[in-house]
Amino acid sequence: MNLKCFRRIEVKKPLVEDRRITAKYEVETDGGKKEFKLIHKYEEDIKTDLTIEFAKLMVAIPVVNYGLFSDEITLSYSIDEKDADFLREAMEITARDIFVNRIVIDTGFIREGYMLKPEEVTPENAKPRAKINFKKVKTNEERKNLKPNYNKCAVMTSGGKESLLTFAVLKEIGADIYPCFFNESGRHWFTALTAYRYFKRKIKETKRVWCNVDRLYNFMLRNMKIIISNFQRIKSDIYPIRLFFFEHFIFSFLPIIYKYRIGNILLGSEYDDPTGLSYELNGIRHYYGVYDQSQEFDKYMTSWFKEKGYNFLQWSAVRPISGLIVERVLSRRYPNFFKLQRSCHSTHVERGKIVPCGTCGKCAGIIIFLLANGVDPEEIGYKRKHINRVINKLDLMVRERKIRLDRSELEHSLYLISQRLKYELPYAVKHGHVEYLHFDPMNSHFDNIPFIFREKIYRVLEGYTKGYAYFSNGEWKEIKREEALKGAPILEGNTYRGSLNEI
Repeated sequence: MNLKCFRRIEVKKPLVEDRRITAKYEVETDGGKKEFKLIHKYEEDIKTDLTIEFAKLMVAIPVVNYGLFSDEITLSYSIDEKDADFLREAMEITARDIFVNRIVIDTGFIREGYMLKPEEVTPENAKPRAKINFKKVKTNEERKNLKPNYNKCAVMTSGGKESLLTFAVLKEIGADIYPCFFNESGRHWFTALTAYRYFKRKIKETKRVWCNVDRLYNFMLRNMKIIISNFQRIKSDIYPIRLFFFEHFIFSFLPIIYKYRIGNILLGSEYDDPTGLSYELNGIRHYYGVYDQSQEFDKYMTSWFKEKGYNFLQWSAVRPISGLIVERVLSRRYPNFFKLQRSCHSTHVERGKIVPCGTCGKCAGIIIFLLANGVDPEEIGYKRKHINRVINKLDLMVRERKIRLDRSELEHSLYLISQRLKYELPYAVKHGHVEYLHFDPMNSHFDNIPFIFREKIYRVLEGYTKGYAYFSNGEWKEIKREEALKGAPILEGNTYRGSLNEI
């Protein structure tokens, strides 16, 4: 097995200016040395006493994705001990996730000759090959104790259904919201642009960071000998290598979050059904490629922010509900925000409007959710031919795994469509729990949402569900709302850190 692509990757010390943060990446391969300049641009002054501290981690987070592929990774600047621990832990977990979900599984991006043999799929081979070095690790740093405002919420807003619903619910229950748009330099920004233009016009607290990190990831791919040369031509809902990137979005906004003393950081991470899934392959613990969207990671970050003395809370308001219910609440309760939705990574412009491609797996999932809820997909830019294609090619798309939904969520959505159309679709199976608020020991704890918001959020969501359910001993059991609200952490078989019950 030879996954080595880099002799060395070095991240230079970031330069902090009034409205810009930059840092150079230097990579060394068998073909020599190359450089890339990572840039973050802001629309307001972001210099504070902590900006350089945030910047040191911000610019380093992308390198976490390359621990499997480099002999050495170096940060050429001093770093706090807790920051170093964060990077080491993230790199170890991400290496396992990439190994299983991007190398072992054939995604079409890995060159022939670098695919693994069965005997090579071992825990030892899934460990990072890279030794991560720092100029200096500072210990015994004086701990800060920031006092943010916990009614303020920074919502990482992408133009997708989850972040739009998160904003809408928090707005309704009276939180002070700062919609945060991460403007990547490529066409992926089109996904968020419709929502951004609306929010920028209507919500004065809207924030945006422009960054060329998408170009950095492509720069790295072009220098990885294991990746096919025409990787950019493959239309896919997944990235060839990178799996750890959401926290880079968040860290890019930390100067703003600190400046405005915002207490909550929200991602739109919906419910992932663990039923029937094994989070282990040949003894390799993994997260199906979504570690940085998992509740375990949110709790880790909440705990880490507390240990650092920043005291920010990281969580998701839609964690207990499936994508089917997210779409239901958004379309029925918040139609104005629903019409901003562009849940597609290949959007394009038609007659001055940004529309979804209608043909990717992500679009297929959205069309299925909308039809299951009795909503016409044409309301958000899909064409009749896209809708017909999903129905007519459903069997092929499911068999080829081109629809990226939890199996129970897909089957129940198709069951609801069958009920509406009055004829049986393939794979249509009733799974009643999909229409409940979910709680389980793995992906959705009772204390996921901070106590001060919990009941208000549940009151909104429960109007579009059939109740509350808890997964235990291999089956779903209906529970009372009071049991979900009490907020006792579920600790069966895990060691998750951090609780949101204190706030």
